[in-house]
Amino acid sequence: MPAAPPPALPEELVEEVLLRIPPDEPARLLRASLVCKSWSQTVSNRGFRRRLRELHQAPPVLGFLHDWDDEDIPEFIPATASPFSPASPVPDSSLWQAIDCRHGRALFLSKGPYAEELLVWEPITGAQQHVPVPVAFSETGRTTAAVFCTIDGCDHCNCHEGPFSVVLVFSVDNGDPDYEDVLTSACVYSSETGAWGELTVMQDRFYMHFMYYSSVLVGKSLLYFMTDGGLIVEYDMAMHGLTWFNAPDSCYSKKIPSCNLMLAEDGGLGLVEELDPHLQLWSREMTDARWIPSRIIYLGSLSLNGAPAGAATPVHVLGFAEGANTIVMTRAAGLFMIQVQSEQMTRVCDDHGYGNLIPVVGFYTPVPRVAEAEA
Repeated sequence: MPAAPPPALPEELVEEVLLRIPPDEPARLLRASLVCKSWSQTVSNRGFRRRLRELHQAPPVLGFLHDWDDEDIPEFIPATASPFSPASPVPDSSLWQAIDCRHGRALFLSKGPYAEELLVWEPITGAQQHVPVPVAFSETGRTTAAVFCTIDGCDHCNCHEGPFSVVLVFSVDNGDPDYEDVLTSACVYSSETGAWGELTVMQDRFYMHFMYYSSVLVGKSLLYFMTDGGLIVEYDMAMHGLTWFNAPDSCYSKKIPSCNLMLAEDGGLGLVEELDPHLQLWSREMTDARWIPSRIIYLGSLSLNGAPAGAATPVHVLGFAEGANTIVMTRAAGLFMIQVQSEQMTRVCDDHGYGNLIPVVGFYTPVPRVAEAEA
């Protein structure tokens, strides 16, 4: 008589095994979900991603969106040990400019003489939502924006299909030839109401240019944007306040600003400054608005896959991955990620001269592809 088939593994045991697949191995988790229907249901359950966070804590950087127009370079650059592939193609870079990514959503601004809409795209589900720009918006190349979840108390494990908001910041001339003042405005869109709120306006003497930097969200209500000139714009979503301030003086010692926004170790606003070949970390005191140097990351002492990171070479910080607490930078040997707490360095790919990189951060779990939703 042939031997009886082995008994099926209990569902609880299967889940425990699948939870222990490293978060930076999304391809392995995808293959596991294709074994059978029950395994697919296990990994697509909303509670599975919550348990992933409980077990592994910080989510991985799945990859990067970028602004480099080269058909030989993919529009999405994987950054995990086994490549993560978005559920749908990245929006066409000839039509859309990537400007932000947070809480499972990437944000794009339409290109062309007159930008008419924003696009919110979910890399994991493939869902899209088009958002028309506010009537007062004037696209002049002096524009930035941020997207974030608006679920109160959310741990951002499963919020990519829930309500969100977009903050749009832009500078325009006030139109009065007798004055040189420039108006910088901020406006908030809510997916729940499908409408933009009232403008918050700041008047100053110069334009705020935003081309090479993305935003940082501090707490629940403070958004920070770095301008190409090195100034930092703060938008307080709770108080609807808009202001700006300077980076540390040392960041202006070169002809161009040599710093980028990040989160400080206490969760407040921070900066990472390029010292070649080291990185100086800064934090901003909320009480007296002073910049305080925190620590230096000595790149020469780091190792890459067990080997020394190489001789002293110029470094350039391209961004910061919220949630993963990871700095993204280039040096002669390529594009690298540095996890701030552990100081572990990982090489992603060659350096192709990227101007700005938008990290895509999150726990990947296979989910059914979602049809595009029109706003």
